[in-house]
Amino acid sequence: MFFVIETWFTHVTKPMKKLFVQLFVVKSFLICTSSAVGDGLGDLIALGAKVEMLAGGFKFTEGPAWDGKGAVYFSDIPNERIHKWARGKLTAFRENSGRANGLYFDKAGNLIACEGGARRVSLTTMDGRTSTLVDSFGGKKLNSPNDLWIAPDGGIYFTDPRYGKSDDLEQGGFHVYYLPPGGKEVRRALDDLIKPNGIIGTADGYRLYVADPGAKKTYVYRIGKNGALTGRKLAADSGSDGMTLDAKGNLYLTAGSVKVYGPDSRHIGDIKIPEGPANVTFGGVDGRTLFITARTGFYSLRMTVKGQ
Repeated sequence: MFFVIETWFTHVTKPMKKLFVQLFVVKSFLICTSSAVGDGLGDLIALGAKVEMLAGGFKFTEGPAWDGKGAVYFSDIPNERIHKWARGKLTAFRENSGRANGLYFDKAGNLIACEGGARRVSLTTMDGRTSTLVDSFGGKKLNSPNDLWIAPDGGIYFTDPRYGKSDDLEQGGFHVYYLPPGGKEVRRALDDLIKPNGIIGTADGYRLYVADPGAKKTYVYRIGKNGALTGRKLAADSGSDGMTLDAKGNLYLTAGSVKVYGPDSRHIGDIKIPEGPANVTFGGVDGRTLFITARTGFYSLRMTVKGQ
C-alpha cells in the first residue's frame, strides 16, 4: 500500500502533493482522536459530537463572530482578509482588512474589528463601507488592537498588546481601553496588566473577563458606572488568546486546547482541536454550536449548552 502511494507521489505535481498531505493529516486526526473530543465535558458536548473542520488552507485564523442571522465571520490575519461562513459556504467579506484580529457585531449589525496592522478599531457596514472608530490615545498611535467586546449599552472594551516588531510603539505599555457609547473620547480602563489579549463580558453587562497571557492568568472585573472596572478576581489560572462564555457561566479559553472553567474558576476540562486554537464563539441557529479558529483551520463542535 505505502509502496503504491510512494510511487504515485513521485509522479504528481507539487499542488497535488500539497493537497494530498493536507487531506491525509486531517483524515488521520479525525480517525485517531475524534473519540476523545473533550475530557470531563460530557454534560456540555452533544452526544456523539466530534470536532469538524469547516474550512482550511488559511495562514492564521482568528476572531470568530456570530452575526445572529445565520453567518459566522472570522479573520485570516496574515492574508488580511475577513471571511464569512454561511449555510456551508465560505466567501470573502472584506479584503485588505488591516490584519484584522478580533471581531464583534454591534446592535446595528455593523462589524467592529481590531485591526492590528492598521493600529485601529474600525467599523464596517454590511455594504462594505469601513471607517475608523479609534486609532490613538493621548495623541499617540495605538499598539495593535487585538480583541474586543461590546457592552449592552454600546460601550467598547478592547485590548492593545503587540506581538512581533516593537520598535514603533508609542503607548509605553500594553493596556485595555474603553470607548464610551456614542463615540466619545477613548480612555484607559486597565493599565496594570502585563500583556492583555482575549476579552469577553457577560450578557447582563455586569462583569468583564480579561486574559493576561503575559501573567498566565485570566481575571474578572465588575463593570461600574461609566465603564469603570473594579474588584479584580482570578477567573482562571491560565492565560488565553481568545475566549467566550456559555449560558451556564462557563468560561472557554484558548491555550493549547479549548480550556473550560466553571463560574467557580475550577478547570472542568479541555476540548481537543487538531491545531492550536486561537479564538472561540457560540452561534448556529439554536446557539449551540461552538465555532473555533485554529491556525490554518476553521472548526465547529455541537454543544448541549447555548452561548450566553
